[in-house]
Amino acid sequence: MSTQTDTVTEAGEAGEVAVPEGLAEQLLAAAKAQGVALTGPGGLLTGLTRQVLQTALETELTDHLGHEHGGTPAGGNVRNGHSPKTVRTEIGPVTVKVPRDRAGTFEPALVPKHARRLTGFDEAVVSLYAKGMTTGDIANHLQDIYGDQVSRDLVSRVTDAVVEEMTAWQARPLDPVYPVLLIDAIYLKVRDGQVANRPVYVAMGITVDGVRDVLGFWVGPTGGEGARHWLTMLTELKNRGVQDVLIACCDGLKGLPDALTAVWPAVTVQSCVVHLVRNSLRYVPKQHWAKVTAELKEVYTSPTVAAAEARFADFAATWRPKYPAMIAMWERAWNEFVPFLDFPVEIRKLIYTTNGIESLNARFRQAARRRGHFPTEQSALKILYLTVRERRPNRANPTGHVPGWKAILNVLAMTYGDRLNIN
Repeated sequence: MSTQTDTVTEAGEAGEVAVPEGLAEQLLAAAKAQGVALTGPGGLLTGLTRQVLQTALETELTDHLGHEHGGTPAGGNVRNGHSPKTVRTEIGPVTVKVPRDRAGTFEPALVPKHARRLTGFDEAVVSLYAKGMTTGDIANHLQDIYGDQVSRDLVSRVTDAVVEEMTAWQARPLDPVYPVLLIDAIYLKVRDGQVANRPVYVAMGITVDGVRDVLGFWVGPTGGEGARHWLTMLTELKNRGVQDVLIACCDGLKGLPDALTAVWPAVTVQSCVVHLVRNSLRYVPKQHWAKVTAELKEVYTSPTVAAAEARFADFAATWRPKYPAMIAMWERAWNEFVPFLDFPVEIRKLIYTTNGIESLNARFRQAARRRGHFPTEQSALKILYLTVRERRPNRANPTGHVPGWKAILNVLAMTYGDRLNIN
């Protein structure tokens, strides 16, 4: 007894149309015999795409008129010839003959009137842009691969189509409670009269369901990251619906803990331990890096706050004579360093560092690196939004579910009670 797999090839992806077995081989053999390339103008894929589009357009008109070509008209409207049209697709330019009706009421859905690009073309351009290619890179890429001359202005217009979507995303309502908020800043070069380093403030929340979500990002003025500007961004998050944050993880920026508590008075502020260790090494020559980091690890892996205080006292006694500025930095940050020590290991790993958001920032930098600088603030925001939206298959993504969240949620519920608002 034959099965379906005897007559068709298995679809490569979920939802992919199965192709009759042997058809692809026959098409490739015919193309080879005729000296036809696989892609490019006059290529096999271009011809197939043209034929599929043409057939689909004819079918659309048949459905619109209510009768087949040559059949008895259901009303007074009939076919009225064709108009040639070239559209850009993912495989290059394809010319089709768009059928017309006498009444002029036919509106093809597959190749809409006045459209010169299929949806897949726009999506391909946006994907390349999100991966860090400039408008010039993309135009050259399409020319090299498909022989399709595309201007940089067209590529820019295609990517500009996401601006409205980005604006709506940036103003969307947020959850009333976030158990964890991660905030950090990166620097991008933006031209504003002249090229300057501009801070980009990034906020990522972990929802009650354990999902990492980028809540927003904002390009700040020149002059470096500042707590006053953070206060403005955090207030915007509250205005968008965030009424409470249980734990906020941040770097050691002066004034930032005060900005957080000004917006959410009951928040627990946790300084990023990795930032503290990294900043410690600024005061220490390389010959002592290994020893200092090993002793600091004993402090931040202590089982209790009391144990951490005792180990830090020994650490300070050893290193204060040589590096007093390093010890003073830790003493200033101590109140924001110790909160995570009250939690079990699962939560400690989640909140002792802003690595969750730094992995996102690494993607931001990767996307920005090839550009050198951005011509406008909006162009910078556009690439950041596309980077957030991009999901890379078979790769760890900065957003998504937190592993082991149920165990973490149980501890948070016992610690913060009704503030989680999950009853």
